[in-house]
Amino acid sequence: MNTNHITSLHIRSVPVLDQDEALDFYTTHLGFEVRDDIDLGFMRWLTVGVPGQDTSILLELVGAPMHDETTAAQVRELVAKGALGGVFLLSDDVHATYAALRDAGVEITQEPVEQPYGTDFGIRDPFGNHVRINQPATA
Repeated sequence: MNTNHITSLHIRSVPVLDQDEALDFYTTHLGFEVRDDIDLGFMRWLTVGVPGQDTSILLELVGAPMHDETTAAQVRELVAKGALGGVFLLSDDVHATYAALRDAGVEITQEPVEQPYGTDFGIRDPFGNHVRINQPATA
C-alpha cells in the first residue's frame, strides 16, 4: 500500500564540473532540451530532459552550496573516475545513436552489445559520468 503519496521521479541530479560544457553535451549530443536555467544567486539551477518526457536531470555543479571545498575536491575526483553512478537512456535505434555519438567524438566505453533485455552501449559525459543507452528487446 502506498501511503507516502509519491507519484513519480521528477529530477535526478548528475554531478558536473562545468555547467556550460554539460549543457552543450546533453543538448547537442543527446538531444535533451533545457527545462530550467535559473540563477538563484547561490547556485545555477540547470535542468535538461528528453523532449516529451517529464523526468529531468539537474546538471549540478560540484561545489558550494552542496559541498565545502574539501568535499568538493573529493567529489570532483570521484566524478572523473565515473564512480558516482550514471544515467540510463532508451533509444528507438541504438545502432544509429551509437554511430552518431561515435562520429561526434563522444567517448565510447562499450560498443553495442546484445543483452537478454535488448541492445545497449556505454558512453561517458565530458566529466566521467557513465551513460548507458538501450534499445529494449521486442516481445
